[in-house]
Amino acid sequence: MFKKILVAVDGSKKALEALDKAIELQQLTQAEIYLLCVFKHHSLFEASLSMVRPQEIQIPDQALTEFAKEVVEMAKQHAKEKGATEVRGFVKGGRPSKVIAKFAQEKGADLIVMGSHGTHSKDGMILGSVAHRVTSSAKCPVMVV
Repeated sequence: MFKKILVAVDGSKKALEALDKAIELQQLTQAEIYLLCVFKHHSLFEASLSMVRPQEIQIPDQALTEFAKEVVEMAKQHAKEKGATEVRGFVKGGRPSKVIAKFAQEKGADLIVMGSHGTHSKDGMILGSVAHRVTSSAKCPVMVV
């Protein structure tokens, strides 16, 4: 049924719930799980607009990449604790919805599993903007948890 399941993770509670569902599916199908954390790229110009002026200039993408790596590692650990096997992690920069859909296509994912809302969710919305865009643009089925 499923051979490759892509799980979008961002450190949110909903992303972990989505990962749990993907693990359940993996236990039924022996699919490989790909964890993907996407950080939004920020230019040096955008960073220069910040009200906070650190002593040492740090390129925002470097800090965001490190944070994304931590999110993926925490998700991997969570997956292993829940009995998952064959889990690989990836970090990409860009617009999350586009990167998730493109990555799924490039890797030949049979299914994308993601939370209905991420870390920037708005109360009262039925579906977060990233989840909405991914469901509209992905070439494979998307399970929204």
